[in-house]
Amino acid sequence: MEIGKTRQPFLLIMTFAVVCVMSAIALIYTKHESRKLFVELEALTTERDELNIEWGQLQIEQSTWATHARIERVAAEQLSLVRPKATEIYVIERQ
Repeated sequence: MEIGKTRQPFLLIMTFAVVCVMSAIALIYTKHESRKLFVELEALTTERDELNIEWGQLQIEQSTWATHARIERVAAEQLSLVRPKATEIYVIERQ
């Protein structure tokens, strides 16, 4: 009868030890995943910031390319277009 009594605390201690080890492993895994995700978040944040900078530069470039003076210069130089004289403009009205 005494063998069974000493075995019960031993099983309880072993069960407790296994649960503690499993808990520690789960904690380590969770910390590792958390750090990995944080590194990924930082990389994505950096990429977002770089893309925002590039977007701003592209907007400035677009506004530069779309200025009226530039469009007129390109039309005159590359397409040989000229602004019509006032006497060459006709207004047609719909009836």
